[in-house]
Amino acid sequence: MANGTQESPAAHKAKVGGLDNPEVYRNVPGHVIPILEQEFDDFDTEADKFLRAETQAPVFMGFRLRQGVYGQRQPNAQMIRVKLPFGGVNPDQLEVLADVAEQYAPLKKGHITTRQNVQLHHIPLLEAAEVIRLLGDHDLSTREACGNTVRNVVCDPFAGVAPGELFDPTPYAGALVRYFIRSPLTQNLPRKFKVSFSSTDQDLGVSGIHDLGLIPRIKDGQRGFEIRTGGGTSILPRIGYCLYPFVSVDAYLKVAEAMLRIFNRSDELRVNRARARIKFLIDRIGIDAFRELVDEEMRGEWVAERNFDPSPLQFVDEEEARAPTKPANPGSPNGDQRAFTAWLASNVLPQRQDGFSTAEIKVSRGDLNPHQFRGVAQIMRDFSGGNARTTDEQNIVLRWVRNESLYDVWTRLTALGLGQAGARQITDVVSCPGTESCKLGITNSMGLASAVQERLEQLQIDDPLTRQIHIKMSGCPNGCGRHHIANIGFYGAAMKFDGRQVPGYIIMLGGQYDDGRPRIAQRLRVRVPSKRAPEATERFIRYYQDERQDGESFNAFLDRTGVEAFEDLIRDLSLPVKFDEHHQSEFIDWNRSTLYKLERGEGECSV
Repeated sequence: MANGTQESPAAHKAKVGGLDNPEVYRNVPGHVIPILEQEFDDFDTEADKFLRAETQAPVFMGFRLRQGVYGQRQPNAQMIRVKLPFGGVNPDQLEVLADVAEQYAPLKKGHITTRQNVQLHHIPLLEAAEVIRLLGDHDLSTREACGNTVRNVVCDPFAGVAPGELFDPTPYAGALVRYFIRSPLTQNLPRKFKVSFSSTDQDLGVSGIHDLGLIPRIKDGQRGFEIRTGGGTSILPRIGYCLYPFVSVDAYLKVAEAMLRIFNRSDELRVNRARARIKFLIDRIGIDAFRELVDEEMRGEWVAERNFDPSPLQFVDEEEARAPTKPANPGSPNGDQRAFTAWLASNVLPQRQDGFSTAEIKVSRGDLNPHQFRGVAQIMRDFSGGNARTTDEQNIVLRWVRNESLYDVWTRLTALGLGQAGARQITDVVSCPGTESCKLGITNSMGLASAVQERLEQLQIDDPLTRQIHIKMSGCPNGCGRHHIANIGFYGAAMKFDGRQVPGYIIMLGGQYDDGRPRIAQRLRVRVPSKRAPEATERFIRYYQDERQDGESFNAFLDRTGVEAFEDLIRDLSLPVKFDEHHQSEFIDWNRSTLYKLERGEGECSV
């Protein structure tokens, strides 16, 4: 085994049972990763040994992370990350997520992440063992959702129904998940490895910020993918490079394994785990040299031992077969035409299949309570044939909704508090959990997200160009909230006024991820206290609206005026104040009642 890792009995069983016996795979929503009962027993055993001090913390941590259980900043509390390949989930699974949130999570909620997972927080270790077993009973897997593994494989949530797509990449995304899950090669990589699939050149999978990004292509009548690599956020944010303009579907798994084999052998990356992503290797040697390494690796003897045909591993789900029939008595607007029309304009898109649309549920900060989980599950059964996917915007996309049923869907969502318009628009603010749970958190980004969203909603913005602005925030410099690719991005930082610590934010402007043209935002040299960030946001927006040229987007306006103009707008907001009764609130973070103090632990992502 590479780097001293041992192949567990469960991993060996998965490897043999997976590739040699593809019938173990169930091609229905939410059943991409095979569930192994032995792994639950292993977790019970290992957790018990750790609590009896028979296993050292670093050893148990590595095991725990591969099972998708992540330590929080709060003592004895765990975050459980449910791995949803390409965001696929079915109604029964939403209901078990509701049960877990209700019975085990003190805050009574689940959190949709920017990688289409669902996280559950503040769960004691021994109860975590119960939770992953309960999730497994409903074919939900946490396997390799954390740690130095191939993380959740994300995909354009509109794949399969998107107008203009060359073919649906979903089956191939499923095959890649199944090919690498539990593989001995991917259990102890230098760092995590992130993969995305897009369905069109709009690139909603955001291939440019991934270790491996795949975009459908057809060449000489054959299906394949353009393969991109070397992207990433956090330290040294980079937009990736084209590794190959076309790789056939019969070879993309071979290319992926070659890349991972090279990455896994790059022991120089293991010296500093903070700089151990594949982008650092590519940044050092260049994309051309990396391509030569991949070409050479694919001439190795290991190739003859593999079957790269994705067909046995594909996730083939005939969603249309479950599509609902036309409703007999559909509802129609009655006094709420304006609100419904706004929701239609922002949250609903026509599918390439006639008569059907997708309806995106705007989930504020990605948080759902048990009642909402169950309500969405029933809406899925009643109106979408059970078809839905989570999104990298922390939302849920209902698929295969009959056009005649859209009003009924909206009224049901509204009753759940989920009928808001503005999906993927300015008030759809994205945030990581920040100091609510993360050891690396510096600030409470969730609290700021709420405050910024509230400020934006008060502005009642109806200008179409302004509504296209994307706002994202993270509680630390890492990229979980994807602030690097936002038009307006914030990430947490500590400041000091009058000898005391103040929660603050560094601002990044001009990022982009849609329309197939990703770019990294520019960092402003002015930082602001957390409590002043909503005011900074409003100033940016008003300046753009007042001074832009006709048809000028926010990023184009920024490029013309320069970041210095935006820095000047908020320079007064960065000025220090005395710690007194008039300014004490600025020394307290959002959703907190005590004075701010920077408390940052050691993160587990790189363990």
